[in-house]
Amino acid sequence: MEDFLNLTLNGISSGAIYAALGLALVIIYRATRVVNFAQPALALISTYLAYAVNKATGSYWLGFAAAIVAGVIMGALTERLLIRPLRDRNELSSIIATLGLLLVLQAVAGMIWSNEPTAFPYAFDFRGRFSASDLFAVLAVLVTATAILVLFKWTSLGLRMRAAAFRPEVARMLGVRVGLMLTVGWALAAGVGSLAGMLATPPFLFPNVLDGVFVYALTAAVLGGLENPLGTIIGGFVLGIGLSYVSGYLGPELVTIASLAILVIVLAVRPSGLFGRATARRV
Repeated sequence: MEDFLNLTLNGISSGAIYAALGLALVIIYRATRVVNFAQPALALISTYLAYAVNKATGSYWLGFAAAIVAGVIMGALTERLLIRPLRDRNELSSIIATLGLLLVLQAVAGMIWSNEPTAFPYAFDFRGRFSASDLFAVLAVLVTATAILVLFKWTSLGLRMRAAAFRPEVARMLGVRVGLMLTVGWALAAGVGSLAGMLATPPFLFPNVLDGVFVYALTAAVLGGLENPLGTIIGGFVLGIGLSYVSGYLGPELVTIASLAILVIVLAVRPSGLFGRATARRV
């Protein structure tokens, strides 16, 4: 029973990270219909910048703030400089561009900070069954998810962002600056991704540290529905707990295979996700 409880608590902590990065993917997908494969690289660079600030100042929280700000700026620049010029082409062009950006940023991180693992601190004490750092990760993700849901459903900015994503022609006629709203969406998503990077990176930071996390985050997003932020949050926690059981009872070497199996099954049986609705878009 104690092992079951430990695995469950570990799964909740991991699920919070998958949910955060999955939420970043969903925000961008809702806005541009693009799965941003560069998301882990944007989070990686933000986390390295947090490491640099932390090393220079000795303050974890200054580094944390620097990571979020850097993520927001990089997200906006990515949309403006990389994605926007490809908007009139097919969606595959944007996806390939994000894959290219992923490789470039990971290479740049290796050249600047080296490919060797670097010690990266936790926000709080990480010792114990469900540590203060684990609690912080869960609460940070839940607060962020709640803020995003409120933003999209009950604020003027959120309504303009949704209109720009789903009916851009109509939104322009109503005076909405569609390009600006898409940039805001990318900036917001990258900021959330940076939060995920800060939560996922400890205790060691290296250029490929978020690759595995991205696979699990993508699985959580597909599981919950790529257009459903709440479903993605639920999917992240469910996946985290499920994979923790797989690791504890069947072996850690089967975790990635289990995640990929879930991804394939969901795409084959219910492509819209367990909490999504199959909808047809008018062109």
